[in-house]
Formats: sequence, C-alpha cells, structure tokens
Amino acid sequence: MKIFNFNHLKSDFSAGLVVFLVALPLCLGVALASGAPLISGIIAGVVGGIVVGALSGSQLGVSGPAAGLTVTVLTSITELGAYDTFLLAVVLAGVFQIILGRLKAGVIGYYFPTSVIKGMLTAIGLIIILKQIPHAMGIDLDYEGDEDFFQTDGQNTLSELLRVSELFNEGALIIGLVSLGIMILWEQPFIKRNQILNMIPGALLAVIAGIILNTGLTVLPPLFHLESNHLVSLPITNSIGDFFTLFQMPNFSAINNFAVWKVALVIAIIASLETLLSVEATDKLDPDSRITPTNRELQAQGAGNIISGLLGGLPLTQVIVRSSANIQAGGKTNLATVIHGLILLVCTISIPTVLNQIPLASLAIVLIMVGYKLAKPAIFKQMYKEGQDQFVPFVITVLAVVFTDLLKGIGIGVFVAMLYILYTNYKGSMSFMREGKSVLIQFNKDIFYFNKSELKIKLASLKEGDTVYIDGTRSSFIDHDIYLTLEEFQKDVKSRNIEVELKGISRKQLNHN
Repeated sequence: MKIFNFNHLKSDFSAGLVVFLVALPLCLGVALASGAPLISGIIAGVVGGIVVGALSGSQLGVSGPAAGLTVTVLTSITELGAYDTFLLAVVLAGVFQIILGRLKAGVIGYYFPTSVIKGMLTAIGLIIILKQIPHAMGIDLDYEGDEDFFQTDGQNTLSELLRVSELFNEGALIIGLVSLGIMILWEQPFIKRNQILNMIPGALLAVIAGIILNTGLTVLPPLFHLESNHLVSLPITNSIGDFFTLFQMPNFSAINNFAVWKVALVIAIIASLETLLSVEATDKLDPDSRITPTNRELQAQGAGNIISGLLGGLPLTQVIVRSSANIQAGGKTNLATVIHGLILLVCTISIPTVLNQIPLASLAIVLIMVGYKLAKPAIFKQMYKEGQDQFVPFVITVLAVVFTDLLKGIGIGVFVAMLYILYTNYKGSMSFMREGKSVLIQFNKDIFYFNKSELKIKLASLKEGDTVYIDGTRSSFIDHDIYLTLEEFQKDVKSRNIEVELKGISRKQLNHN
C-alpha cells in the first residue's frame, strides 16, 4: 500500500509550512490551558502530524492537541494527582479508540446532517476571528486556541472584544496591520499568477515581517516593543539530548486505579466525536470530494494517542482549524500533514530562540484569514437559498457553537435538524382525497409512530356510508403503532357502516398485531 504521494510535493510542502505556523501557537496554548508542560503540546502536535498523518486515510485532515479537551485534561490531571498518571489514561484512551475503530464505530460520523456540519465550519471561522482580534492587538490574556464562549479568565468572547480599546498594544497593532496587509496582498490574482511569488506562502512572509518589525521597533519607545508575553514561548534546550529529557513516561503502576480507566474512557469518547466531526467537515471542504475511512481514522487516532501518551504528550484529535488551513494553503495529500509535523519537530529542537521571536499578533492574522475563508458572508446566502429546513439548523448551529462550545453546539444543531426532519416527514407523509362517498388515504412515504395522530384525525373525519381506500404501496416501512391504529379502526367501522379496502398493507400483519 502506497502511504505517500509525492506528485504534489511542492504544494504539500508549502501547505505543511503554513500549517506549522498555525499549529505552533495552538499547541503551546492548549498545553498552557490544560495545566500541562508546554512541551506536551508540541509532542502531541508532532505525533499528530507524523504518526496519525501516515496512518490515517484522511488526505487533508491534520491532528494535534484540541481546545475541546482542555477542560477535561485540566480536571483529569487534578483528579489523578500527577501528570504521569494522566499520561497512562491517554495511552488507554488510544487503546479504546482502536477498539472503537475495530468495532466500526466510525459510522457515527455519517449521521451528522450537512446543514449542521456547514454551521460548525462557519461557527469555527467566526470564533477564530473573534478570538484572534485581541491577540492581533497585543491582548494575550486568553490562551491561544480557546474556542469556548466563556473563558477561564472570567471574560467571554464578546467582553474580551470590548476591552480592546483599553488594553491594546501599539507595537502589536502595527505588526498586526502590516501582517494583514501582506496576507491580503498575497491573495490578489497578480501574485497567484506569478510563478515565483506564488511559491512563497503569504503566512511565512507575514511572520518574517512581524519578527523584523518587532526587532526594528526597539529604536522606538518601549511602548512599541513587544515583551516576551506577546511572543511565542517555546522551552529552550541546548542540545537534542536536552530536548528529549523533557519527555515523560506514563506511571504504569497506576494501572489498577479505576479513576485512570474512567478518565481514559471520557477522553476516548470526546476525542473520537471531535475527530469524526472534523473528518466530516474536512471532507466537505476537500476540493476533490474524497471520503475519509472513518474506522481507519479512529484507529490512527488511537495509535497517535498511545504514542503521544508514552512520550509525555497531550491527547490529540483531528482538528478543523489546522485541517482547513491545510486546504486553504493548497495541501493535496497527507504528505502535507506529515511535513508540518516534521517541521514542528526540527524547528523546536534546532531554532527555538528564533521561533520565540515570532509575535503572536502575526500568527493571529494568519488565523484570522483562515477564519474569514470559513465564515464568508456568501455561505449564509447559499444556505438560505437551500431552503428553511437547511438554513434554520445551519444558523442555530452557528449561534450555538459560538455561544457555548463545539460539542454542545453540535448537539443543539443536530436536535434542531432532527425536528425539521420529523416535521417534514409528518407534513407530507400522507394525503387525503374525497370524491363523493369514496375516500383515498395515500401513504406517500415511510410512516412512523409520530404520523399516528394525523392518521387518526383523517380516519375520524370519515362519514357513515363512506368507502375508504388506504394505499400503502409507496411505503417501504410502516410503524407498529400505525398497524395498531388501523386494526382499531377496522373494529370501529362496523358500527359506523364504513367499508375499508387496504392496498399494500398486509391484513395478516393487522391480524397479527
């Protein structure tokens, strides 16, 4: 089996570099918010890129530490009392995911409605924009990668924006505006038509410009120069050997601790759900409309979590922010994912001091551009044209994800979509036609228990002396409750002088019920 396709090496390398720039602050931010060592986020990012990227059947999905797990990780470390004990739970979570993949639980991913998946993508885009505006202006109080409406610092997504005019940093604002100008310039057609300029990722230029600008701002008053808390903050090591001393092994002696198994199961379930959601979303964005084998994806994620846990890393999932950045940057195959992991590993070991000069404001602009492409106004217009049954669940999902968190928002969106499905099925499930004393009740589609009330109303409207024809030939499924209703009706019609003829509805089935 061919693991990598090198036919698109140039595109995949360029995309991998952009994804690295997106992933770097997110890996560190998620680790910080999780109460784990900063290196644990880098380890998870590297494993998610190299290991999961090689094993997964997803051509464009990118895995790494996920913001959706930060609260779970933080409370689990506290509950288990030690980080090395938590690492054992990560390893066991990976085992659970492999089992889920072998049991073909990946099919769950196919049951999320398209309107909800599109709503999730749009909501993630809006969240990225709203969350990164403060970072672009030097307000780095909330951790990078936070996707929840309510923040750990007591603020929320909207209240954080209200503080921008009071807390912004002049130097970060200058760097952010210049970076934004570069990113917009690099989206212009004349740049894309130039063979040389098109080879250089705009995100890389924005980051380099940010470093140069921040260095140049030292000649101005200190007000304009960014301090370390506004820059990337990687752990510094003097050699490869020192780097590997930062790794931790799980505490296998805690294998008999029930709390460890409970945490492992929770992580496995949440990580699997987030992965399946991201897979569905990524496949929707794939220009080539490829379909990811979800059971294989769960097993790849399981292998990734086992290795991440063994090395001291955070639990990981496939992540839509990194995946969409990969697609927008022109990634073609899973080689881009692996390249991003390799760049993350090599640069963390070899040039941490250079990476620590990158302003968070520049990286925030890169993320804002990713968010804008996910949440373009045109998507709302498109969904509106597709009808109310698509538009309403879409909008509800967007609002729910933005104002709660990913999993809660998706749950609300799926619930609303299911209500529309039930309503649509109920509305057109059967027709009633009268011509004199002859009445036709036609089942137009599959009939479920929630159609019982409509059927009872139609049957109750029949008059003495009517002949009613009940046609179920268009239904491949008729619910048990419907058969019981028809059976009761047959007993009642004798006293009402009504004749009944059934077509496509088994009398044997009625008599049996």
